[in-house]
Amino acid sequence: QVGQAAYSASKGGIVSMTLPIARDLAPLGIRVVTIAPGLFSTPLLAGLPEKVRKFLGQQVPFPSRLGDPAEYAHLVQALAENPMINGEVVRLDGALRMQP
Repeated sequence: QVGQAAYSASKGGIVSMTLPIARDLAPLGIRVVTIAPGLFSTPLLAGLPEKVRKFLGQQVPFPSRLGDPAEYAHLVQALAENPMINGEVVRLDGALRMQP
């Protein structure tokens, strides 16, 4: 989005570090997985007017709503239970790409 250069750079840094850190920590038996969440129903978003929350949820292609924290937790559990997932970035955003 316009005006989000610093945010974008910090997010890109996390994404770029995921695989190298996973490789560095592999000899210690430590896996590294990054979750890139989209818009979730959090206390921060709960403070917004209902009209704004609804609009944001409609921007998500499918499902067209804000994510539920339980869905994030479900992904964390699935990733932790699968020992082969390592060095990966998983988007959890309903295919959302914010408009400029």
